[in-house]
Amino acid sequence: MVKPNYQFEKRQREVAKQKKKQEKAQRKGKPDRSVEPERATESAEAPTSPP
Repeated sequence: MVKPNYQFEKRQREVAKQKKKQEKAQRKGKPDRSVEPERATESAEAPTSPP
């Protein structure tokens, strides 16, 4: 008989919960926290003016 892998099951539940939370935040119009740092670097690099 195969022994259940509880750690894998727990990780799958955590991933599903995190995905659901991100989708809910997007529906409410809030930006995803994991995306914010990328936007900050893009906006910091974008305003370069030629000499």
